[in-house]
Amino acid sequence: MTCLSDGSCCCASLLSEEVMSRRLSLKEPEQSASAAASNGFFLAEKVFPVYAMGISRPELGQGGSALDSGDPIWEAVREDAKLEAEKEPILSSFLYASVLSHDCLEQALGFVLANRLHNPTLLATQLVDIFNNVMMHDEGIKRSIRLDVQAFKDRDPACLSYSSALLYLKGYHSLQSYRVAHALWNQGRKVLALALQSRISEVFGVDIHPAAKIGEGILLDHGTGVVIGETAVIGDRVSLMQGVTLGGTGNEVGDRHPKVGAGALIGASATILGNIRIGKGAMIAAGSVVLKHIPSHSMVAGIPAKVIGYVDEQDPSLTMNHDASRDFLEQIALNSG
Repeated sequence: MTCLSDGSCCCASLLSEEVMSRRLSLKEPEQSASAAASNGFFLAEKVFPVYAMGISRPELGQGGSALDSGDPIWEAVREDAKLEAEKEPILSSFLYASVLSHDCLEQALGFVLANRLHNPTLLATQLVDIFNNVMMHDEGIKRSIRLDVQAFKDRDPACLSYSSALLYLKGYHSLQSYRVAHALWNQGRKVLALALQSRISEVFGVDIHPAAKIGEGILLDHGTGVVIGETAVIGDRVSLMQGVTLGGTGNEVGDRHPKVGAGALIGASATILGNIRIGKGAMIAAGSVVLKHIPSHSMVAGIPAKVIGYVDEQDPSLTMNHDASRDFLEQIALNSG
């Protein structure tokens, strides 16, 4: 993996009794494997991992589907939900209200986020309208929410399915809520964007300024304690572990936060401060404090962080391989002795 350097809509409580009492029709006619594949049910594993990792990227059509033949991730989410409802009938109403009653991934995601973020003065019905109005009319967000859910499915071994990311993972929830807040910020609706930021921070423990710029195919693993400042920029296919801070160095104004290149992997509780650049494919070790520019495809560690090696992978964020060989660790010990 490494080579050494010489230097070392609405909340469930608001649903009508009729909707809550409805149950799934789970015994649908069985399809042959070829028929299922033609309808896109098997495309999720074959197609989406490819473009989520940056090899190719099919564009969304006018109707919001990810591919001309359909939306394989949405189909996979629906199939997951049906299977889970069979296994756990007690969750059937929840799964119907959150997934199976909706027509597309955007509507389901808007419903889930509204239920997580609502409070007595910011109603779930209002939030559903906000999320749907943004996501249903923003082709970039439509693409990003699919690339992000694929990133969670591919890189997080605790993510069992697409539906589990959509329904349960607060790293995914906070990231998609940020995307809506960012769109609102760019529309000039800054007060509403900041109100969403406040709720996201309160509910998920993730604080992302709505003006920050974040690419696609992002993983916020666990999410807890992540802080991303106003002028921070994160490239595509980046993975961030819990407790990562992309912050400033004081009370200066203007461009003052880190710029993270595509494919970087940032370990747990790493702190990156100031308007510095983290090169493409770099790996930041857990607990590091980074205060200077980091070259592309380098591995850094320590307080303050120093280059201790180089990464062979183009995008270490995709492999999520944080470890190092015994020889590598022995060499570090010799160089620091």
